[in-house]
Amino acid sequence: MTPDQRFARWVQIAIAALACCFIYFLTADLFMPLTPQAQLNRSVLKLAPRIAGQVIEVAVTNNQHVQPGQLLFRLDPQPFEIEVQQAQLQLEQAEQDNAELDAQLEAAKAQVKAAQAKSADLAAQAKRMQRLIARQLVSKQNYETLDAQRLMAVAELNAARARIGELKARRGSSDNDNLHLRQARNALRRAKLNLQYSEVRAERSGVVSNLQLTAGTFVAAGAPVAALVEDSVDIIADFREKALRYVSANTPAVVVFDARPGERFSATVSHFDAGVREGQIEANGQLAAPVQSERWVRDAQRQRLHLQLDQTLDFTLPTGAKATVQLKPFDNPLARAAAAMQIRLISWLHYVY
Repeated sequence: MTPDQRFARWVQIAIAALACCFIYFLTADLFMPLTPQAQLNRSVLKLAPRIAGQVIEVAVTNNQHVQPGQLLFRLDPQPFEIEVQQAQLQLEQAEQDNAELDAQLEAAKAQVKAAQAKSADLAAQAKRMQRLIARQLVSKQNYETLDAQRLMAVAELNAARARIGELKARRGSSDNDNLHLRQARNALRRAKLNLQYSEVRAERSGVVSNLQLTAGTFVAAGAPVAALVEDSVDIIADFREKALRYVSANTPAVVVFDARPGERFSATVSHFDAGVREGQIEANGQLAAPVQSERWVRDAQRQRLHLQLDQTLDFTLPTGAKATVQLKPFDNPLARAAAAMQIRLISWLHYVY
């Protein structure tokens, strides 16, 4: 075989190998998609007090693991204890005010009865005096004086009735749940809540990170002083959208972490994101700005999906740890073997790298 013939054969072999690799790439991208654009995420909560105050105790250290309900730090409770006492005094004052209004209301009712009796008596006297005037047994001046007294009695009766209406409006409901009592009880509950909030506790289990707090520091309400990295793990992976044609929720997968080269972990697709930022159009009052590209073949859009590990990790990885995800939408021997070969190769490459 001449050198030209050997060179031609090698060229043919290279072309065939490239064609096989191209076909394998197209097939694998649809039937066993893989992406190195994945990472482990843990929800990060900002730890901040709900009320302002001076820190008197820090009960945890930086990077300490905590459980739900565990005390993180405590604010000086004295101002909030005073608020509770003040709210209790206000509640007692509201109860005393109600008792006083009840007494005034009873007195006003008694005044109404007295005014009614007086008005009725004077009305009867005026009626009798009218008959006596007709017989000219009494003077008209006496009748006018009595009638004026009767009108004054009627006015006193109306004033007593108005006083009852005023007292009822100020008293509100006649039971122990009127407006003033509800306001005082709400103030007492708010004060007790503030006293309870003086102890900041962990809402979920996780690791306290970036704790920059010491006793004596004054913190404002809502000002973050640390971060709580939760224990729960979420694997996010970005795939080209065309690679997810046969992928759905509950599709099995394999995950390889860069921090644990050579180790493979089974997982399951939990859900897909509803979209990406490029698909979000803001109504800003401006005209549309079409995307311009001079490339003949545009970049493929990527879609984010979330995976749940099938087993609990017996080690700790930080949030943001990089990973590689291999999906297995088809459960047949050939696809399983090819997918296992792909992810095994990736895991060894990560080990060497």
